[in-house]
Amino acid sequence: MPRTPWRRRRTTDSPRPAGRRWAGRLRRGGTLARQALLVRVGRRSGDAGRAATATRAEVIYTGTELVPSPYGRGRTVATSGSHGPAVMAQPVVVEADSASLLPGAHTLRRRISFALVNACTLASLGLGLLAIFLAMQGDPRIAAACLVACVGFDGLDGALARRLGVSSPFGAQMDSLADMCSFGLAAPVVVYAALSHTVPTAFAAVACMLVAGCAAIRLARFNVSPKDGKFFSGVPTTLVAAVLALTVLIELPLPGIAVLGGVALLAFAMVSSFPYAKLARLVKLPPWLWLLPIVGALVDPRLTFVLLVGAYVLSGPLMWMRSR
Repeated sequence: MPRTPWRRRRTTDSPRPAGRRWAGRLRRGGTLARQALLVRVGRRSGDAGRAATATRAEVIYTGTELVPSPYGRGRTVATSGSHGPAVMAQPVVVEADSASLLPGAHTLRRRISFALVNACTLASLGLGLLAIFLAMQGDPRIAAACLVACVGFDGLDGALARRLGVSSPFGAQMDSLADMCSFGLAAPVVVYAALSHTVPTAFAAVACMLVAGCAAIRLARFNVSPKDGKFFSGVPTTLVAAVLALTVLIELPLPGIAVLGGVALLAFAMVSSFPYAKLARLVKLPPWLWLLPIVGALVDPRLTFVLLVGAYVLSGPLMWMRSR
């Protein structure tokens, strides 16, 4: 590249000492090929900011950038800011890490624990499908027993994940999808198969579709809402499925219309914003309160079951009114 001399400047405008009117020829650093390889990147806060925006196999040039030249219009020079003279940019290749389903160290013990937890989730999903098949074959009580087993596996996978230290966002999403299949779809199908011969088919279908829709809303809201360690916002989907399964399993001596009303009430309770106590808080109740359901179960288990479910559903609005 040809050299460019300094232009003649007036003594008063020159930053150099007075009397020095000519600086001679100044060699511009770098060649045309070197400047053509320079890539200007936006200013970011440190290398971490630049690496965070890099994709797989993306080359980041650091150290130099092109700035307008004071020597003339349309010219640029390489500069490195206030850290020293411009040097040749060194490419930094940043490899994006592949998404890991199991956060943390991938030891053999943690891999086995992770597989065991997800096996419980898949078992809950399989039992839910089996409940649907049995309900279609005309065996709603056996299907209801499968739903009760689903509830057990659903509680087991979460407890194991926390106990073994393998909780992950993947496991939470997989558990939510399995709950939708087992409790949001299988439970309404079992209820429909049990009530289709005692109530009008259209009413049973509407009530079951209401349970499925509210379960989907409840699970989606649970995934995106902040968690509260003391209360649920609305009745949990797992508890509703357990109540519906036990209702079919023990064959409550209630009219079909009354059962449909209870099903609709549970569906709306799932999507309500009333606070409901978690099991850990219920266990801490005074011991004398537990004597009442035990004695009631010995006298009339079906009536005791209805009273317990009704008391729990009404506890949400009562606590909400008390807090207001």
